[in-house]
Amino acid sequence: MTKQLDLNDYKQGIADLYNRRSQTYDDSKWHLRICQHLVEYSHVSSRQHILDIGTGTGHLAIEAARIVGEGGRVIGVDISSGMLELARCKVEALGLRNVEFQLADAESLNFSANSFDQILCANTFPWIEDKEATLRVWHLFLKPGGVIGIHTPADTAYVGYVVLREIFEKYGVLLEASNRIGTLEMCQNLFVDAGFEVIEIKTEQHGNYINLEQAKATWEGISRPPLAKYRNLSSKLSSEQLVKAKAEFEAKLEALQTEQGVWDELTTWYILGRKPETETLNSRESAT
Repeated sequence: MTKQLDLNDYKQGIADLYNRRSQTYDDSKWHLRICQHLVEYSHVSSRQHILDIGTGTGHLAIEAARIVGEGGRVIGVDISSGMLELARCKVEALGLRNVEFQLADAESLNFSANSFDQILCANTFPWIEDKEATLRVWHLFLKPGGVIGIHTPADTAYVGYVVLREIFEKYGVLLEASNRIGTLEMCQNLFVDAGFEVIEIKTEQHGNYINLEQAKATWEGISRPPLAKYRNLSSKLSSEQLVKAKAEFEAKLEALQTEQGVWDELTTWYILGRKPETETLNSRESAT
């Protein structure tokens, strides 16, 4: 019998979304590139034990498993059974025996303290509901001196969401940034408050042109789960205000259109932190 997770509506929406995307997820080279860069930046090495949060179809887990070798171990967790099915098939085809995949909620993991040399998370962290509490739990799982590596879009990423925030701010409605964290400073503070020494935040500039209709489609996302959890606007604005806001949203995007399309800025951050070799009593108490 297939294991089922007891997820709230928000997380079930994410699982359903990625179950639907699973069959075409590997068509994008972008996700693979992100995972490769995170493995490179975090300096995964031989014989390490790695926890891959939000492993998806196994891009990062497979990359890390090849590096850690037979003396190391990689555990990948995800809430999407569809993504994990593909990950297991890929690992079996490659003959890798040092990788294990688990259907699990990243915010409700149950590993022993000091279990991993590294915890890596690509293409997933913005979906985490309680980021600081979750980081504290992950901090517990790391060995002293262990490394955490997180990939997230910058708060300036995705033109549709940037314009959406600007429009609704005029109506007194503050929306979360597209990375659901905020600025670079807020991001760094989040990791420090969770007990990590932030080593470095690497920034990569990416982007591409999208057509106008793709940019405008961001509006539809605010009424569908799981994004609706963060953007329940129907209770904040009247129907007349929503109509007006949508018109303003579309007009602003139209003004950004060029012959190539609308530039979709995709600046990426890689946050690299370390669990201190020795911790104060207060930091240990705050992690439990």
